[in-house]
Parts: sequence; C-alpha cells; structure tokens
Amino acid sequence: MDRTMRIQLTEVREGDILLRDIFNDHGTLVLSAGTILKAKDRGLLERHMIDQLDIIERLTPQYSIDSMAEAVVERHTSKNASKEQLIHQYEAAIQHTNLIFESAAQDGMVEDEVIEQTYLPLLSQIEKERDVVSLMMLMNGEEDYTYQHSIQVSVLSFYLATWLGYSEENARRVGKAGYLHDIGKCMIDRKLINKPGALNDEEFDQIKQHTLFGQQIISNSFEDEWLSLAALQHHERMDGTGYPVGLTADRIHEVARIVAVADVYSAMISNRVYRKKQDLFSVLKEMNQMSYSLLDPHITHTFIRKMLPNFLSKRAKLSDGRVGIIIMNHHTEFFRPLIQLDQQFIDLSTNRSIEIEEIMTTA
Repeated sequence: MDRTMRIQLTEVREGDILLRDIFNDHGTLVLSAGTILKAKDRGLLERHMIDQLDIIERLTPQYSIDSMAEAVVERHTSKNASKEQLIHQYEAAIQHTNLIFESAAQDGMVEDEVIEQTYLPLLSQIEKERDVVSLMMLMNGEEDYTYQHSIQVSVLSFYLATWLGYSEENARRVGKAGYLHDIGKCMIDRKLINKPGALNDEEFDQIKQHTLFGQQIISNSFEDEWLSLAALQHHERMDGTGYPVGLTADRIHEVARIVAVADVYSAMISNRVYRKKQDLFSVLKEMNQMSYSLLDPHITHTFIRKMLPNFLSKRAKLSDGRVGIIIMNHHTEFFRPLIQLDQQFIDLSTNRSIEIEEIMTTA
C-alpha cells in the first residue's frame, strides 16, 4: 500500500503529517519530517514559496496516529544517527589534524593519503548537512583552536567554492586548500601562537612566517598551486595591507581569496586565548564592512547571501532583551529580518532602534 501522498499547498489539512523534510531554494530546512501540520504552517510554506509537499497517506484516524508516531520516531532516530556520525567524523578529524601538524613539523612535508583520509570523510558527511549555521555551532567546541580552525575553514571553503559555481571536484580542492592553509603554524612556537595577550612587533613578525612555512611544506608535498598559494596568500588583503607581500586585488589568487573569507569567519566565531568568540550573525555584518576594502567583495557577498537563509527559524536575542524567531530575510536589508515574538511581528528593516544581538544556540 502506498503511504505517500503528494499534495498541493492549497490542499493541506490541519493534522496532515509531513513524510519528508522540506527545504527552501536556499537549502534551509523549513519543516521537518514528522511535523503535524497546523494552520500557521501553511503561511510559513507560502512565504518560502513551497508549492507541493509529501504527506503520509490519509487513512483511518487510528492509522494516522500510528503513522504519526512512526514518522516522529524515524525522524528522531535518523537525525540522531546523522548527528552522532558527524560528531564522530569531526572528533576523528581533530585527532588526525593534530598528528598531521606534528608530522609536518618533523618532516617538513605531509602525505596526501593521510590528508585525504582526514578531510574527505568529513566533507562527505557534511555534504548531507544543508544548515551551515548549525554545522558551525556543532564544530565550535573547546578543542585546540588551530586544529578546529583548520577543519572549519576546510568546510566553509568547500561550501563557498560550491556557491561560487566550482565543480564538485574543484570545490573539494578548495576545501583541501582551506584545510591546509595554516599548516605552517606547525613551525611556530606553540607558546607564541597561544599567547593570551597582545603580540609585540617582533612576535607578530614571527607569526607572519607561518604563511611562508606553509607554502614550503605544501610545495614539498603536492604539485597543486591552489594549495600552496592559499597557504601563502590567505592573509593578503585587497587594499594591499595584508601579508606576507602586500599583494592587492587580482594579484591575490582566487582560491586564496576564498580561503581568506572562510578564515576570517571561522576566526571571528571561535574562542581565542586573547578574545571571546563573536556571534555568528554579527560577524557577517562585520565581514560586509570588510568587503569594502579588505576582502574580495564578490566572494564575501556570495558568502553572506548564502549564509543568511541558514538563520531562518533560529532563535535571536534582540538588543532590547527579547527573544524571537527569524522568519523572513529582507531582500536588501540583509541584517534586518522579520522577527516573530509569540503573535507579534517586528520588521527590523523599519524598526531601526532594535538589532539582533545574538543567535541563540539552545532552545
């Protein structure tokens, strides 16, 4: 017996049970499988321009109850298994990254097979995850910053390359470049990297050397210019104020410019020994300002546009202390979405006295 019904949005009845997750055109989860649809959900689906959906076949009341329970259990089990597998891959990648850095410091090179055994399984797992914001929250723990950062930049670089139209093969190359971008730090004194206070000029000059060390290690290990130039140039800036050379604009390789955007976002949302992490949403606003002089504007704006839909349905703490749900983005006022607080709606694009202060990580 076929237990699936595909229906038009206009045919939705209260009590229908979603058979599959519903994502919008941006890949953001709108409603989860197992959701018992209510009248308000129809409006939500309309806002996301969802025309059709799959529900569990409407049969007897008892069958509906049994199907509802089965769908909820299946959804819960599937999502938990997926999350556990992702956490396992992430923790394994952290451990392997530690060993890779140690090996690079000792041998002055890394083995391609070891690199691919570390980051490719993680990329294969995260390709199933459409919600990049939740993914970054999951990958933002108390692990060693350098190793966590390498993995985050790999993931973000891969997504960004995909959003920019790179083929899957080349997006994985960009992800690999992101993973290796800081490998040169293995040659820098760990005490200096983890120094809690401000660096003096001499210490900062030493830190800058990691770009040169990284290029050398990667050149010893691979014949792929994307990887070596990303390591060398990811701290260069469009206006020439970066390092190690002070390149400007198009003189910086595009892959290095992609990795730079991922690097900045990961650094700013992470806890550092000298600075607390910043809110995921607020960082995008700051990066928008950086796109006017420091970061590639096209790449940065692509990143922002693709990240913002992932904040839909997230809980946001507002500057007046209230907490609401982000339900719709504004097409020009990127950082002033529509917020729902119980039965009240606040359009931040018109209410200029209130801003989003923080994206809540817990319910």
